[in-house]
Amino acid sequence: MEATLENTLQEGKLRRQIDALIISYLRAKNLNQAAAVVAAATMSPLNVEAPPSRLLELVAKGLAAERDEGSRGLSSTSTFEVTAGLTSAPLMASSIDFSAMQGGKVLSKTFPKHETRHISEHKNIARCARFSLDGQFIATASSDTSIKLFEVLKIKQLMTADSREGPVRPVIRTFYDHMQSINDLDFHPQGTILISGAKDNTIKFFEISKTVSRKAFRVIQDTHNVRSVSFHPSGEFLLAGTDHAVPHLYDVNTFQCFLSANFQELNANGAINQVRYSKSGSLYVTASKDGCVRVWDGVTAQCIRSIIGAHGSTEATSASFTTNQRFVLSRGKDSTIKLWDIGTGRLVKQYLGAGYAQLRCQAVFNETEEFILSIDEANNEVVIWDAVTAEKLARWHSNHVGAPRWIEHSPTEASFITCGTDKSVRYWKGVL
Repeated sequence: MEATLENTLQEGKLRRQIDALIISYLRAKNLNQAAAVVAAATMSPLNVEAPPSRLLELVAKGLAAERDEGSRGLSSTSTFEVTAGLTSAPLMASSIDFSAMQGGKVLSKTFPKHETRHISEHKNIARCARFSLDGQFIATASSDTSIKLFEVLKIKQLMTADSREGPVRPVIRTFYDHMQSINDLDFHPQGTILISGAKDNTIKFFEISKTVSRKAFRVIQDTHNVRSVSFHPSGEFLLAGTDHAVPHLYDVNTFQCFLSANFQELNANGAINQVRYSKSGSLYVTASKDGCVRVWDGVTAQCIRSIIGAHGSTEATSASFTTNQRFVLSRGKDSTIKLWDIGTGRLVKQYLGAGYAQLRCQAVFNETEEFILSIDEANNEVVIWDAVTAEKLARWHSNHVGAPRWIEHSPTEASFITCGTDKSVRYWKGVL
């Protein structure tokens, strides 16, 4: 226990030193806005006392040591990847080794059986859903402008056949404060705040811990239809994908909006269907109606990788990172799901067998990144693939009247949520 605590304290000290070096380096390069963003995101002082050249010296020494170890056949304890202008920090552990895709024969895994239950419904189309980071809550939102908050424990109680403690009501809050349909949701990393983006050009903040609260306590007024929202892992910033072709980056405390400095060079001309931060917040990704998937630097807000025509001439409807931030999973209206290498922009894998036409549904990983789930709109089915082999493992009827328009997997366990044009919300739970 003491050793674990000591390791945690040492890691925290190291991170603070790294943050200070980055801030000092950015200020020395006159990137004061970027330095301020890093300072706020890491809760570090802006006026740090650190040699501005120290960061470059350490990186150079580290890379030299790594090359030396490689030449002697040793494995480095920290892996740095420098590709096509992208320099990444030590890669975070991923639940699955996607490099196995490049090897020989790999056997597909078995996706566990699931049971499903209708848990609630809205008065109009259920347009989106989101799990909290700890997997304890789910929020859904609708064209009827309502947001429903579910407690996962109560959903599980509802699904237990021998529950004899009276009626179980998994919906613990309902919020009403938008004037038009809600497009997307996200939970604050600390879990007490929920945000929503809607067609009324607003992003609204709801306090989920207060039982009497039904209205938003803060509002960001955007200039466009807000199609997608994503919190930075620090909770200090949020992204809005809108009808504007460039993501809007907001400071949560000041509501100041930042745009990419190089957006005029991108020749972007399509609304953003989805925007998502990476696990560390160092990158974010957008999927656009112009068919492009773009990766952005989380500090400078500059586009560092454009995958033009990621889904042919059709729009890209969703995009998200793998845990290790090396790959992006995208879905498009060309009826394909694709896995991209961020460093090279190369297509790594393609997942086929689910047809799309009208709905902007997602492709999502399960909690271990071993499987990919999406919707076959034509056949009204949930489709599951092995993430490494791309083999289609299962097709399950959605139990919705008409195909679901949204699928979202729990970040912590074998369960997911679907909702759709039939107004209903269904919970799917893995069965051992």
